[in-house]
Amino acid sequence: MLASTGPDGKVLAGGQSLVPLLNMRLATPEHIVDINRLTELAYVSVADGQVMIGALARHAQVLADPVVAAAQPLIAQALRLVAHPVIRNRGTTVGSIVHADPSGEMTAVLALLGGTVLLASTGGERSVSAEDFFLGPLESDVRPDELATQVSLPVLGARAGCAFAEVSRRNGDYAVCGVAAMVELDGGGGISRARAAYLSVAGTPLIADLTEACGAGAGADLAAAGRLAMARVSPGSDIHATAAYRRHLAGVLTERALAGALAHAKGRSDG
Repeated sequence: MLASTGPDGKVLAGGQSLVPLLNMRLATPEHIVDINRLTELAYVSVADGQVMIGALARHAQVLADPVVAAAQPLIAQALRLVAHPVIRNRGTTVGSIVHADPSGEMTAVLALLGGTVLLASTGGERSVSAEDFFLGPLESDVRPDELATQVSLPVLGARAGCAFAEVSRRNGDYAVCGVAAMVELDGGGGISRARAAYLSVAGTPLIADLTEACGAGAGADLAAAGRLAMARVSPGSDIHATAAYRRHLAGVLTERALAGALAHAKGRSDG
């Protein structure tokens, strides 16, 4: 069906992203291809070090899965911040990622974890890495005749921790700025690696390596990491926030998310 409609077709799964675009006339496809009867795509599983989410798995389904939460806690941490429960009951996680909204929590998660998106067409399947998937605001590498069938995300390492922090005008709104953080510990309990993904500050999810700023050893300098984050981001201004405020939030939320990720990693290591 997608092959026959070409660029005039759009896939409908949960409609969380597509229906508002239709309402605002920002998208005017000739055809809507509804995949909701493809129930074999409504799965979530963990195997071979990967969390695999099918195209029809709803946010609420993924969020409620205890195996997924244990395998990669960042997924649940992010999904709790996605819109409202009634929307999470219908919206799909894969659809949210394909929408490629730079303000979306799951786009940042895919980018930070280095996940992959599986795309299918009449010509076969191909797997696209996160670093190649996001091309620009609301633009991904999905071709008109392709269906994103699965997203794969690596499980959390044994000596790693993660956290998600964001600020929005109201609970459930898009974030004015958000930070997903991941830290890995060395043998002495210090940070051996620290990375963060930023949303709402660039056209695609922005990834920053903050390891050097955090410093080696047990005394992590999270304030320095926050300052580095402020220097790395180049946000724009809009009706929701000024560029200066977003830059300030990037620094504050970097410290907050890294502190949460560090505590999470140490808790897992002690356990």
